[in-house]
Amino acid sequence: MHPATAHLIVLPGGGYASHAPHEAEPIVAWLSAPGLSASVFRYPLQVRYPEPLLALRAEIRRRREQGAERIGVIGFSAGGHLAGLAALAPGDDPRESVQFAVLGYAITSMETETYRPARLILLGEDASPDLRRRTSLDALVTEASPPFFLWHTAEDMYVPPEHTYRLASALAAYEVPHTVHVFAHGPHSLGAVSRARRAERVEQARPTAIRTGGAAPGGQPRVHPIGCSRRSDRPGSSSWGWRR
Repeated sequence: MHPATAHLIVLPGGGYASHAPHEAEPIVAWLSAPGLSASVFRYPLQVRYPEPLLALRAEIRRRREQGAERIGVIGFSAGGHLAGLAALAPGDDPRESVQFAVLGYAITSMETETYRPARLILLGEDASPDLRRRTSLDALVTEASPPFFLWHTAEDMYVPPEHTYRLASALAAYEVPHTVHVFAHGPHSLGAVSRARRAERVEQARPTAIRTGGAAPGGQPRVHPIGCSRRSDRPGSSSWGWRR
């Protein structure tokens, strides 16, 4: 991925109520180390859907008008939910398209009761079942969805790994290229800073989707399983296991 033609937008978490500082500029520094072009986007807080998505799509258009041909999004927790919406929600403007997405311990479903405060901020107390479904990432996946890199920790008590599994299952069902890592240890809001020992495996698993802009030679989407492989015994079924 060349900085002049691709750009990665970092979306910090915070439950749609705040922006976690350690999931912002430190992530940009981490991505910039190998020469990637990246920036933080602080989306609107304490507002209802679709305001955060509309703001992010405006930022995507702005970056594309500045010369970025490929746009990737990397989001954490609620920022991961917004990143997924940008990658998956229907849209008519090709300038707002996302070519790959990286989600860390993301909220992917608005249909579960886990991490309810974020849902109440984004959708309100009386959100209809239809609205909750339309803002759940697993319900938005299609065969045309871009590649995803997903990671979570099994010890996450705030946004359990069920959220990553739900999205991964939908991606597998539609045969969308994706990689999944669920690490045994680590709290919610882990970030990806190298100083944290619990983040060492995340650092080692820096996805090829980031380094290549989500494309293989010849322009075809590709996500390499690094450390974790998807296995499927029959159409529509999948499981994940560690590679050695």
